[in-house]
Amino acid sequence: MTQDLLTAFALLLIIEGLLPVVAPRAWQKAMQELSQSNPKFIRIGGLASMLGGALLLQFLQ
Repeated sequence: MTQDLLTAFALLLIIEGLLPVVAPRAWQKAMQELSQSNPKFIRIGGLASMLGGALLLQFLQ
């Protein structure tokens, strides 16, 4: 179980690092726009991401 969690975390870090490496200016612009967004919008996006991940995880098992 611990190995699986560490693997998932490692993959998360790899995926999170892709856009800043490939397109740093686009990533910077996106982060600036996101920082000026309504916190409710950010919260809804985070919730949608969590639900999508949970559904994908259920589908894979």
